Amino acid sequence: VVLVWADGGYAGKLVDWAKDKVHVALEIVKRNDDAKGFVVPPRRWVVERSLSWICRRRRCVRDYERLPEHHEAMVHWSMIILMRRHVARVTAPATPK
Repeated sequence: VVLVWADGGYAGKLVDWAKDKVHVALEIVKRNDDAKGFVVPPRRWVVERSLSWICRRRRCVRDYERLPEHHEAMVHWSMIILMRRHVARVTAPATPK
């Protein structure tokens, strides 16, 4: 991971911390000042899609875990399963006619 998008609420010290400690570029996605009413911020679909993928696992939907570290492990496990399936996806070979 080299680039992370974050909401405007995370602007400030977090950008410098991410660059210095984690060596990740943190890009703040800001709301358009000209927008009135409800407007979906850019790249919001990426976050919503990722949360949807994580919530496919039963233990990630509810607070089953007693410790935050356990829930974090379940999120990691969920994403490992997802990425393994994504990487291992193989197209079926064409059948000869």
